[in-house]
Amino acid sequence: MRRIIPKRSKKRGLPPGTIVHVGEQRHEPVKLTVIKYDSADFQEKTVTDVKEACSFRNKSSVMWLNIDGVHQPEIIEQVGQSFGLHPLVAEDIASTGQRPKMEDFDDYIFIVLRMLRFDSAEDETKTEQMSIILGRDFVISFQEREGDVFDNIRERLKSNKGRIRKLGTDYLAYSLIDSIVDNYFAVLEKLGETIEDIEDRLVTSPTSETLKTIHDLKREIIFLRKSVWPLREVINRLERSESPLINKSTFVYLRDVYDHTIQIMDAVETFRDMLSGMLDIYLSSVSNRMNEVMKVLTVIATIFIPLTFVAGIYGM
Repeated sequence: MRRIIPKRSKKRGLPPGTIVHVGEQRHEPVKLTVIKYDSADFQEKTVTDVKEACSFRNKSSVMWLNIDGVHQPEIIEQVGQSFGLHPLVAEDIASTGQRPKMEDFDDYIFIVLRMLRFDSAEDETKTEQMSIILGRDFVISFQEREGDVFDNIRERLKSNKGRIRKLGTDYLAYSLIDSIVDNYFAVLEKLGETIEDIEDRLVTSPTSETLKTIHDLKREIIFLRKSVWPLREVINRLERSESPLINKSTFVYLRDVYDHTIQIMDAVETFRDMLSGMLDIYLSSVSNRMNEVMKVLTVIATIFIPLTFVAGIYGM
């Protein structure tokens, strides 16, 4: 069961800026992938350490460093030292229960989001923290595990489709955020199908399993709302940012993402109201069935109690 409030006991008593992994325990090695590109060239390589990744950095091109895994604090510390990140930023990257937020540090912008994707193999929604560092000539993305929603971006970079190779780091960061937000719609679509299925079952044959499913979905919606609500503020702040790291031409795209977050929030609120109504319907249905049973028992009692009384008298 997904926790609404993550555990933070491991960080208790430690000084600010201490990098401690908080989240699901993982043991696989951290994977570092570098993509370097400009309008003419494209390179992609899986590197062994942060030092090798930094060798790809070039002010005349864009470097995207994607890190799969935040469970090795020493790697986050090396990234922080190499790219001049504040210790509190490195701490937040390793602590995976962060609220979506955006912080401007002049030389870079720190963004935290929740990445959601539906796993059809396990029939459940996977969620993880995504941290993005937007710099002048680099973008760094940290995710908790391998696998994400950025395959379309990688394909566009490889094939040089669209404008992404011609624009800077701000457009790459926008593209990552846009892919994350767009995938919320896929998750909502799956939730909508499940809710419609429950509605049909409520009318025909509600069971205790139906009640459990409704409660599970209500928790899912609460978590989704907790992820989306602050996301609107993040996009709004990016759209209104005066940072030189974000070109004015990118604002129109961020505005479009903001509109999407409004649509997602509306859908989440609608689903929450629907589930509350379905819970009321279920309880009413159970109450009605109980009333029907009581009616039958009353009829039976009306017939047999007098007979039992008479038989008792004449049997004495």
